[in-house]
Amino acid sequence: MAVNLSKNGPALTAAFKEVVDEKSSTNWALFTYEGNSNDIRLAEKGDGGLEELVEELNSGKVMYAFCRVQDPNSGLPKYVLINWTGEGVNDARKGLCANHVSSMANFLRGAHVTINARADEDVEPEVIMQKVGKASGANYSFHKEASSRFQDSGPQGPVGSVYQKTNAMSEIRKTNKDNFWAQAEKDEEKRRQEERRRADEERQQLERERKDREAKEAALRETRDKERSSQIEQQKKYQQQQDAESKEMEKHRWEEQKEKEAAQKKSVRRGESVEKANEAASLISQRAMNPREMFKQRERGIAPAEPDVPSAAPVSPQPEPDVDDGQSRCEYDEQEAAPQEQLEEEAPAASSYVQETAYKEPAQVEETSPQEATPEETSDKGVSARALYDYQAADETEISFDPEDIITGIEMIDEGWWRGYAPDGHFGMFPANYVELI
Repeated sequence: MAVNLSKNGPALTAAFKEVVDEKSSTNWALFTYEGNSNDIRLAEKGDGGLEELVEELNSGKVMYAFCRVQDPNSGLPKYVLINWTGEGVNDARKGLCANHVSSMANFLRGAHVTINARADEDVEPEVIMQKVGKASGANYSFHKEASSRFQDSGPQGPVGSVYQKTNAMSEIRKTNKDNFWAQAEKDEEKRRQEERRRADEERQQLERERKDREAKEAALRETRDKERSSQIEQQKKYQQQQDAESKEMEKHRWEEQKEKEAAQKKSVRRGESVEKANEAASLISQRAMNPREMFKQRERGIAPAEPDVPSAAPVSPQPEPDVDDGQSRCEYDEQEAAPQEQLEEEAPAASSYVQETAYKEPAQVEETSPQEATPEETSDKGVSARALYDYQAADETEISFDPEDIITGIEMIDEGWWRGYAPDGHFGMFPANYVELI
């Protein structure tokens, strides 16, 4: 990449102009890179000449120095450009910065001497001044004037010569110095290669360790995931089992509760049935006249005689066999017949009165048998009831029904006995306290 002189351009230009200005006290400026970038910045400047400039050079950096010196021959100002590449700079950086030398020379234009230096021996002030003197091309001074060009200076000495005697030790030292630096460069190259090889090995070792660590972590993570998945599955199965057991227990508890409630309702209904049956039997036992006999008299057109004595209060019901037992019903009819005969003997006048006010049954009732009547013929009466308990007829004058059956066409012929149509169509009497009106 090309060198960048525009980022810090004003500062670089100002420092360069101060150096080339003979009126300015600043006689050197040092430039370098910003970090590892290609941006040039001003590192330092001063007025101490080459001696001060050399002290600022860094062996670990690539630097460019521009210095104003005085020609030892002519006394005129000369400009020196030093391209400094420290020994500690790596090869890649050296190769990259080598392409920037021409750009820096164009920027720091006007240099009479350019020196490429790598070590302190290359930038010794005496060596640099010798190069400046050689570059001037003449050994004279404009500031010195001879009093007389043709002034006699006395006898002339021998003509001088440029020949110099060869110094073997000096040549040996120079050769040894070159060999030393060549060997130093080779050693430095070997050291760098060894460092690169060692760095590569360390990097490969780290890469292998990283891969091994990642593989172990992946295996451990997979194991943890499997364990977690197994635990989750076990937890789900346990939860499902708990839910199933809970539902089963809840269902069992609900069934037990339902059975218990049904048993309670059944016991309550049975108790009520027994209580109602006992109450009906008690009421029937307190009557002086058999309702069946009264019904037969009404069928024959004779009004039953009402007793003068009011009914006694019902006594505590006594348990008796089921009302639907035929034998019990016959015994009950025989017990009812005796008080009826006594009443007929004691009250003849009442009988004559009953004959005068005989009950007249409608013609259609006399013509139609109780078993042949249908609910449609008496539906205009509009009285219906729902059976609370089961009842079995004792003879053909009564009807049979089960709980929840509907009895229609009801005639309330007595307080304790009614007659109506059973679900099978038969018409007859039934206990009134075995049903409820609807």
